[in-house]
Amino acid sequence: MANMIEAEELVLSYRRDEPIIAGANLYCAPKAFVFITGKSGSGKSTFLKSLYGELPVSGGSLRVAGFELSGISRAHRNLLRKRIGVIFQDYKLINEWSVERNVMLPLMISGHSKQVCQAQARKLLKHVKLSHKAKRFPLELSGGEQQRVAMARALAHNPMLIIADEPTGNLDEYSSSVIWELLKSVRQQVGSTVIVATHKIPQTLGIDYQQYYIDNGVINEVH
Repeated sequence: MANMIEAEELVLSYRRDEPIIAGANLYCAPKAFVFITGKSGSGKSTFLKSLYGELPVSGGSLRVAGFELSGISRAHRNLLRKRIGVIFQDYKLINEWSVERNVMLPLMISGHSKQVCQAQARKLLKHVKLSHKAKRFPLELSGGEQQRVAMARALAHNPMLIIADEPTGNLDEYSSSVIWELLKSVRQQVGSTVIVATHKIPQTLGIDYQQYYIDNGVINEVH
């Protein structure tokens, strides 16, 4: 696989003739750490949604993890999503489920045994330093803790690509720094490509990264 993500003349829209992204060209190599930046409403979340097939491609070409998303079938989209982990700003945890079971969800969907699901969940909760909260429920946790659970869930199926949409947008400075360190460790230890939409890149990240800026529907690389 030459690139994890390749967008060529990509057009994305919610309504015909009203493109949010118009003619974008973007390339992300495997194991890259990539930031998508831009003003509020510029299309950062729209672009991320297209990467996991939530928003259909309106024009041009978009390849992600070896799949062409223009006209992708439901079966191939489901296969693509098994290669991707998604982290949302508002966590999207199931409040009626324990922390451990939330982390198990991707593996449960894939049909793994209960023993495999539990073992992976426990390993990941240890990684995000929440083993002691495994039997708690999301609403019993702080915002930072909920986002760490969401991150553990995103990693449960060993994804090739992690997509994070404003993952620290609702968090305090300390919790944000924990999330950034975890995202760095994902790239370094697991080898996943990490792509993050954010309005502010942390100044103390300490790694090489790519940055793209969205302005008036155009995605430009920042050098």
